[in-house]
Amino acid sequence: MTAEFVPPPLPPPFTSATHPPILLAQGAEARLYKTHFLNSSIPAALKFRPSKPYRHPILDRRLTRQRILQEARCLVKLLKEGIPVPGVLSVDWNGESDNNSGGAWLLMEWIEGSPVRQVVNNWETWVKHCENASPEADFRQDLERAEGDIRFLLRKIGHVIGQLHKAGVIHGDLTTSNLIFRDRPKEFAENSDIQAMHWKPMDGDIVLIDFGLASQSIQDEDRAVDLYVLERAFGSSHPRTEKFFEEVLTAYRGSFKGADPVLQTLKKVRMRGRKRSMIG
Repeated sequence: MTAEFVPPPLPPPFTSATHPPILLAQGAEARLYKTHFLNSSIPAALKFRPSKPYRHPILDRRLTRQRILQEARCLVKLLKEGIPVPGVLSVDWNGESDNNSGGAWLLMEWIEGSPVRQVVNNWETWVKHCENASPEADFRQDLERAEGDIRFLLRKIGHVIGQLHKAGVIHGDLTTSNLIFRDRPKEFAENSDIQAMHWKPMDGDIVLIDFGLASQSIQDEDRAVDLYVLERAFGSSHPRTEKFFEEVLTAYRGSFKGADPVLQTLKKVRMRGRKRSMIG
């Protein structure tokens, strides 16, 4: 018989909330909840880093405090620079859960939208439908317009990452899951007849989220690794879009003066990555 799932304990003051936070994701280091701020009409994201019982209590508290503060500081710095990231609403680096196990939490603005991963997957699915349609269905104009839209989306991503690096912050985990398309794209027309499907253009802003591995650095190597992680994410998750990744780098190059040496370093990082893949 499968044991009933018991939600992990929440840190105060969220334990006594009228509308308890909803657990969205649970990783090795943190748990992400959807909750609210001040009243139920203002949604918020709660990131809770529980303490690790296998670590020495003093070391655990120090590491947890450092990591939650580092994330909060990066977000505040980027907000001051005008970079689209969630706003910081509250932070507690000495929080305690109901079982007194310690931990720390960060309450942030809730970003409404779709992960870029989902947006790109929808685009690739639509393209696949068009390619597999009967010869009588002519989607050439739609495909050309759709390709222009996906290129535009990638340029937006490159510009935002360039602004991030210009501000002296390294994300540390740049994937399409950690980029949010703020305004949801218009849904594709769904119909059993593929000829009724037409591309509807996307319009919105890119917002960077999840700065749990972020750091402050202006080193070309660190910036290049950030880009390489995103490039590999496109290669593994979005095969039809990977060929357009150069649009990200083109927009990145135009986003700040220090981009050229970063892109030169990216070439070296790629070579190291290929060698590592060959060796295993």
